[in-house]
Amino acid sequence: MKRQRRPDDTIAAIATAPGRGGIGVIRVSGHTASDIARGILGRVPAPRHAAFSRFLSSDDSTLDHGIALWFEGPASYTGEDVLELHGHGGTAVLQSVLTRCFELGARPARPGEFTERAFLNDRIDLAQAEAVADLIEASTSSAARSAMRSLDGEFSRHIHTLEETLLNLRMFVEATLDFPEEDVEFLEQAGARNKLADVMQALAALRERARCGVVLREGLTVVLAGAPNVGKSSLLNVLAGEDRAIVTDIAGTTRDTLKELIAIDGVPLHVIDTAGLRETDDPVELAGIARTRRELERAHAVLHLIDSRDGFDDAARAIDAALPSGLKRIRVYNKIDLTGEAASAEVQDGIASIRMSLRTLDGLDLLRQALLDSVAWHGGAEDALAARSRHLHALDISVTHLETAQRCVSGDVLQLDLLAEELRLAHRALGDVTGEFTPDDLLGEIFSRFCIGK
Repeated sequence: MKRQRRPDDTIAAIATAPGRGGIGVIRVSGHTASDIARGILGRVPAPRHAAFSRFLSSDDSTLDHGIALWFEGPASYTGEDVLELHGHGGTAVLQSVLTRCFELGARPARPGEFTERAFLNDRIDLAQAEAVADLIEASTSSAARSAMRSLDGEFSRHIHTLEETLLNLRMFVEATLDFPEEDVEFLEQAGARNKLADVMQALAALRERARCGVVLREGLTVVLAGAPNVGKSSLLNVLAGEDRAIVTDIAGTTRDTLKELIAIDGVPLHVIDTAGLRETDDPVELAGIARTRRELERAHAVLHLIDSRDGFDDAARAIDAALPSGLKRIRVYNKIDLTGEAASAEVQDGIASIRMSLRTLDGLDLLRQALLDSVAWHGGAEDALAARSRHLHALDISVTHLETAQRCVSGDVLQLDLLAEELRLAHRALGDVTGEFTPDDLLGEIFSRFCIGK
């Protein structure tokens, strides 16, 4: 189950973004938060009521004035006593109020420590805690809605339902171990095979929703590659909806990588324009080409732009051969307005080919769809659950164990010992998602990526 290590000190931090703003918030959490409230406000405010207050220094002079909010534990975000001071958003005034909190016994909060305490105090599980960071970092509205669903506990509820079903199934199997002569009849009466099939079906559906959530969270990194003057910078401008890259007829105009974040059907795409790949003696252009190759190594997919007048010629083949193996490729044959071809899309040997014109934008929708197809996206934004790669890994492990378990009951001879063990391991893998069996070092890694004050 969840860790019972309860923090015994009090932390404080500025909870709003760095820099100047109209309002700044300082958050305090811990068992001495009431003492800090008395020291800085002269009293402990009524719970859950906004109280206009002066924020006092050690000599009772006014550091700031604003709204004070008091939340008694365990009915608070962290499960502890929490004080929030909403004052003016200047850097100096916020720092002076925060320093006063430290003088009164608080210590600086680590990144993500408020949310970590909410997890340790059983206010939220680990999947919900991670959804907090995902909501803050969401780059599209679809990603934000996905994170909100997980923060509300939808992902966790599905996990708990699967765990409960598996637990009941394990109880039947382990009870059967005590009466091996009745194993087949006992499991048939319990509907073990059907229950196992139902769990696997539900798990597959949940994994797909989580996979869509990972796509929404992480996005797709797409590199534009090709020979000079095939339209890479023009394509970046078209996808971005503005002139972000310089477009000229001079080969080698783009000498450095240019990154732009766009969204297609709610899916974030990190599109990277790169230097044209060609033989050159220009040291600056050579440096740009080297960066192109580095970006290709990190990309999820590449848009290989080709001049439709030249087709897939020797130069295009050389570029294709130089691309990292295993990198998903989409070949974009540009300038069909000069060849008289119609816009089209086809897939051959797993490689999509799009014929389009960046001048007339004919075929642009086909390209957008090909990009979504490259991550097997089928319009699941409103059904996606914010998830991370580690969640998918845990679900994959559970699926693997359940597949082995299914083989244990597929024949006439039941392997009950192995079945019980595979069900246990599948159950444990699901617990990794919500944090029931998560190692402390992984918890530290997860919460260290949060912003301070959250």
